[in-house]
Amino acid sequence: MKTAIVTAASRGIGLAVAQMLAHRGYRIIGSYAHNHEAARHAEELLGNNSVLLQANHAERTQTYRFAEEVAKRTNQVNCIICNAGITVRHSFTETTDEEWDSMMEVGLNAHIILLRKLFPLIQPHSRIIFTGSAMGCYPHATVLGYGVVKGAIHAAVKNLVKVFEPLQTTVNAVAPGFVDTEWQLNKPAEVRENICRKTAIHRFATVEETAAAYAFCIDNEFVNGSIINVDGGYNYQ
Repeated sequence: MKTAIVTAASRGIGLAVAQMLAHRGYRIIGSYAHNHEAARHAEELLGNNSVLLQANHAERTQTYRFAEEVAKRTNQVNCIICNAGITVRHSFTETTDEEWDSMMEVGLNAHIILLRKLFPLIQPHSRIIFTGSAMGCYPHATVLGYGVVKGAIHAAVKNLVKVFEPLQTTVNAVAPGFVDTEWQLNKPAEVRENICRKTAIHRFATVEETAAAYAFCIDNEFVNGSIINVDGGYNYQ
């Protein structure tokens, strides 16, 4: 059985991608930060001896511990979904050093650490997929740090292809626009309406539509170093 690692796998895009992989026969080893109930529910949905391990990737020691736990549970990794990320909705001048560092740590640094630590387990012809964002392509209206982190993820994808070339393992990113996750569903109606006006399809994506882009990256072995935009024709202007 193939093994897939999925960070932030208990809800939202991470859970939808983990379910897609489970349906394809992968065993999932995922991480989650805090919500034990959501993690238990996700494990029930995933089956196939899948497990979610608590790891707050804002804490580097927990990322290292998660990598160690993965290595104890499997001797091969066939797919890594680098999905974890956070945002801090403060203005540029009000964002603290700690908040900036946390956004960078969860979104980028933790995943670079995981790839480095798990490198000996990654099998030839594996798939590595980051969760980027349309906000790494367009200016983010409210959170500079989030857009910068996602832009850095996009750059990392372009450079990591050379690292994984000897393994013929592809590295890509899916850059969603606005997706109906719990976070987005809780936004005020006027904010959601404004986003829909800027999106050519005039709605938010479903998590299933977004997960389909990850499936495309898995199925097409010639897609490599790509940022797959799934934003419904979003234009920030």
